[in-house]
Amino acid sequence: MAFVSTDVAFAFDAVAADYDAPRRRLVPCSDAFYGAALELIAEWGPPPAAAVLDLGAGTGLLAGLVRAAFPDTRLQLVDIAAAMLERARARFQGQSGVSFAVADYAEAELGGPWDLVVSALSIHHLDDAAKRRLFARVRGALRPGGLFVNAEQVLAPTPELERRAHERWRGQALALGASEAELAEAEARMRHDRCATLEDQLSWLRQAGFAEVDCAFKAWRFAVYSGRRR
Repeated sequence: MAFVSTDVAFAFDAVAADYDAPRRRLVPCSDAFYGAALELIAEWGPPPAAAVLDLGAGTGLLAGLVRAAFPDTRLQLVDIAAAMLERARARFQGQSGVSFAVADYAEAELGGPWDLVVSALSIHHLDDAAKRRLFARVRGALRPGGLFVNAEQVLAPTPELERRAHERWRGQALALGASEAELAEAEARMRHDRCATLEDQLSWLRQAGFAEVDCAFKAWRFAVYSGRRR
């Protein structure tokens, strides 16, 4: 059985055509969130023609930002939702050094070795055991010195803090122009979420053998964290 369920693929395929338009409304800290991921990559310093794997790449938003910042990177985009990857293909049309794979990365071979593995708003669809297995597999797929960056949705430490985080997210999204219909659709997709706390995920990275594990950015439910292969 796939760890990223076919229900998740169906849910995201259904909204693929309109997925990118509300991103800035539904991720209120969007610029700082994705910016932190790019800053981590820049600080690490990609080698020439770095091989990059994007897990749960969706429409290619993060991969596109990586390519814009580091034009000589070679990208492999993986996602279980075929329609989302079709949008990514359109984003990268005419560009060389970009490949695509429709696959459940929780089960599929990750290939490699990769210089950099990234993910954005995807791994939280795995249950905790699958997250831990994936972290170990990512480390194994990285070259020595390679970097893993995850821009993720995380669970608050307590139910009350989680309730407050959700209300804060709704308020910020509405202030940015999101409609109640958009929020309802987003909340329906959230039923597929299996979020874990930031503290747990940093611990799991260390247990998987990552070094220099740290969180570079956190704004309520959105966090960007990383680790390097020794």
